Amino acid sequence: MSDIVCTKEAIQEMVTVRDFIRWAVTQFNQSDLVYGHGTDNGWDEAVNLVLTTLHLPPDIDTNVLDAKLVIDEKELIAQRVKKRVEERIPVPYLVNEAWFAGLNFYVDERVLIPRSPIAELLEDELSPWVEKNNVQSILDLCTGSGCIAVSAAFTFPNARVDAVDISPSALEVAKINVNRFGLEENVNLIQSDLFTGLVGKKYDIIISNPPYVSKSEYDSLPREYALEPEQALLCGNDGLDIIRQILIKASDHLTPSGILIVEVGSSQELLEAEFPNVPFTWLQFDKGGEGVFLLTADELKEFHAPLSE
Repeated sequence: MSDIVCTKEAIQEMVTVRDFIRWAVTQFNQSDLVYGHGTDNGWDEAVNLVLTTLHLPPDIDTNVLDAKLVIDEKELIAQRVKKRVEERIPVPYLVNEAWFAGLNFYVDERVLIPRSPIAELLEDELSPWVEKNNVQSILDLCTGSGCIAVSAAFTFPNARVDAVDISPSALEVAKINVNRFGLEENVNLIQSDLFTGLVGKKYDIIISNPPYVSKSEYDSLPREYALEPEQALLCGNDGLDIIRQILIKASDHLTPSGILIVEVGSSQELLEAEFPNVPFTWLQFDKGGEGVFLLTADELKEFHAPLSE
C-alpha cells in the first residue's frame, strides 16, 4: 500500500472525466483512507472530488463522463487527489463544498464538515413534532457552517432563525452561507457561549449539533477527522460538558410548546446513564444516523430540578 501519488503520468495519459474518476478510485483504494465526510467508499469519494472540481452536479448526464479535459483541469484534479491521499484532507475541504439537506454549502477548515442526520429531520419538516405554520422562531446552537440554520430557514420560511456559535471564525463561514442563499433577512448570526448572549429570547425549536467527542475518543481520531476544528469536536473528558449545559438551560429559552433536538452521537448511552429519569425520545432515521434526542418544553421543565442539581 502506497501513500505517494505520482501525478505526472496521469496528467499525460488520462483524457476524460471517466479516466480521472477511475484513476482516483485506484489511488484511494490502495491507500488507507478513512471516509465519512459525505461518502463511505472510494468510488463515491472519487466521483465527488472529480465532479465538484469540475463544477459539475452529482446527477450530471453520464455522457459527460466521456468529455475530454483540458490540462488545467487535469492538473487541479491530480493535485487534489494527491492531497487527499498524502495529507488525508477530506474532500469537502479540498473542494470547499459539502451537501446538507439537499443544499450545497461552502466549507473550509474553520468549521466542521456537515454530515448530521438532522438534515433528514429538516427535509421532513420535523414532522410530526411541530406544525410548520406555527413555527415562528428557531435557534441553531453551535451553528458552525450554518448548514442547520440555513436549512431550517428554507424549511420554515416564516420563522426567524438565530444561528449561534462561540467561534468568530465559524461565524465567518456561516455568513458566507447565509449570503450564498440570500437569507440575510431570515438568519441572524450571533457570537455567544451557548445561551449567554440570548437573555430573554425564546424559541419554538432549538436544534443543536454541539461538540460531543470525549478526550480519549478525540486522541484516537483518524487524521481526516483530526483536521477538523478541535473546538467543534472535543468536549471535556467524557464528551458531555456542553450537552449538560444545554439540558439545564434550554427550558428557559423554549416557548410553552417548544422542542429541543440535540445530536449526541456515540455519547447516547453515557447520557442515558447519567440522566436515567429524563424521557429522551431517540429519533429514527431512514438514511442512517443515530444519537439524536428530542425533548419537549414540558419534559424539560418537569426534569429541570434534578438536571440542575
